[in-house]
Amino acid sequence: MAYKTFTYSKPLTLESGAVLPQYHLAYTTHGKMNETGDNVVWIFHALTANSDPAEWWPGLVGEGKLFDPATYFIICVNMPGSCYGSIGPLDQDPRTNKTYYHEFPFFTPRDMVHAYQPLRKFLGIRKIHIGIGGSMGGQQLLEWAIEEPDLFEFIFPLATNAQHSPWGIAFNVSQRMGIEADSTWTERSPSAGIAGMRAARAMALISYRHYDTYLKAQPRTNQFPFENETGNGSETDQDWDGAASYQRYQGEKLARRFNAFSYYVLSQGMDAHNVGRGRGNMQKALQRIHAKTLVIGIETDILFPIQEQQFIAANIPRGNFRVIYSDYGHDGFLLEYDAIGKLIRDFVQNEFASQVASVNSNSYENNGL
Repeated sequence: MAYKTFTYSKPLTLESGAVLPQYHLAYTTHGKMNETGDNVVWIFHALTANSDPAEWWPGLVGEGKLFDPATYFIICVNMPGSCYGSIGPLDQDPRTNKTYYHEFPFFTPRDMVHAYQPLRKFLGIRKIHIGIGGSMGGQQLLEWAIEEPDLFEFIFPLATNAQHSPWGIAFNVSQRMGIEADSTWTERSPSAGIAGMRAARAMALISYRHYDTYLKAQPRTNQFPFENETGNGSETDQDWDGAASYQRYQGEKLARRFNAFSYYVLSQGMDAHNVGRGRGNMQKALQRIHAKTLVIGIETDILFPIQEQQFIAANIPRGNFRVIYSDYGHDGFLLEYDAIGKLIRDFVQNEFASQVASVNSNSYENNGL
């Protein structure tokens, strides 16, 4: 993955009170900004993704897709705390010249937005035509639309919330407990806690999917489990078929590309999400948003249930809500390209048609006709 790096040499104070003397962000762009600067699409990624949405959202980003680089200037930034180029736990603290590891402070979604603002100015972006993000990406999007109400023309928060729920926090804390239970977690090493993270990812996957996901994709067979048991109290990948093997595979898959430190602090940042903090309450915060908004929920999402998206839409002045069905639960926001793309395309076109009709109506009245 090719990305660019933006370095900001001034201190950044986080919501927790921690201060970073400087930071850097990895970001990826596709396409070019037009002369009027009105073709910017800012995409916010979720927990463990990188800054290139063409890799993890190929059904929506790319040539001939909804977000086509021939039409739009598309940008995505790797979240601070992650391990795909932005500042994170495996970087050196310039004050000590030692790797942060456990001392790296977590960024809330609001902190992330504060880190992105200097990059936006550096790139000369004055207006964002479309902001879109799912899950933790949607949390960042909402924070920015509240912080700068006139920055976005359209926003599309997907499968997200205004405040991370006790239910969501319970999932995340359980995952961090899995990492903490790994005997290597206290070590100052890039591989510390990696076995715990495998278990954490398996826990997370249950909340990302749905009963029907496993029933259809990982059906049971008539094989008796534990035929390959080693006798040492540990299961192997061959001990179970279907769902059990799949859970182990997903844990190992993440372990090959991520680290436990980033996973730990990013989940802390998600848990701290609350758009109402310091703004009266969540309703008052959401009412600041001026963007034309379509909030999309997923009927089978057990991690971010649709009442959370309905709440967001109900409290944004120009908010609208739509729901889609997916066999994949929460992960549907990454996979249901056609349904999401159609909703976005129709919404933008309808808003444009309404705007044109309003202009024509005003012209008609002004001409005394």
